Amino acid sequence: MTDELEPMPTDWQRALAIVAHPDDLEYGCSGAVAAWTASGRDVAYLLVTRGEAGIDDVPPAEAAPLRELEQHASAAKVGVHSVEFLDHRDGVVEYGPQLRQDLCRAIRQHRPGLVITLNHHDSWGPGSWNSADHRAVGRAALDAVADAGNRWIFPELVEQGYEPWQGVRWIGVAASPHPTHAVDITDFLEHGVASLAAHQTYLEALSDEPAEEHARHIVEESARHHADRFGGRACVTFELIGAG
Repeated sequence: MTDELEPMPTDWQRALAIVAHPDDLEYGCSGAVAAWTASGRDVAYLLVTRGEAGIDDVPPAEAAPLRELEQHASAAKVGVHSVEFLDHRDGVVEYGPQLRQDLCRAIRQHRPGLVITLNHHDSWGPGSWNSADHRAVGRAALDAVADAGNRWIFPELVEQGYEPWQGVRWIGVAASPHPTHAVDITDFLEHGVASLAAHQTYLEALSDEPAEEHARHIVEESARHHADRFGGRACVTFELIGAG
């Protein structure tokens, strides 16, 4: 593939990352988040679920607080200190007005210039189907950006003090099968590894490898995948969608 990836825009100061589960950002783009926070930008995380259905031998009531704690630890590794959770049910997140309203509220509250979400497409690529939660949350996040700027959509939010916000300029879709832009993470690869490895309970349920070894394999492989399209540099890729 010869199409070059463009650098992600930098004309923003605050970002809000909206994903379905703990670990979505760490598999998707935490190295880029580390680069952004190191440059003085502010990034907040919003998790639609607590990932309670993600560990087969741990009941949801026990898994939820474990995964929440690991997400906070993971976020701190890349300079993120605002981590919020909604209470949609893991595995059966529904696209619809309630989800859009919840995400709209968060966008109006945080007032970001950049919104990040995870792949909303049907697949990760040929032969690899995407999960229902990722598709629902990603699509709702895209729609909520427009909702956030329109006072006549969810007017009850205005009554609650959440004024419309039309300041989102960009939406970055991490782990998209159709990337257009990238962030150089050469100096932040270790941050990406550490942030994924912080999901120790989850990773140990997935693999026989120690959490750090598994995390390093995943992050380094992902960072190399599109390096030939970005000047040979380790990178995190995004499908960039203009919003303003």
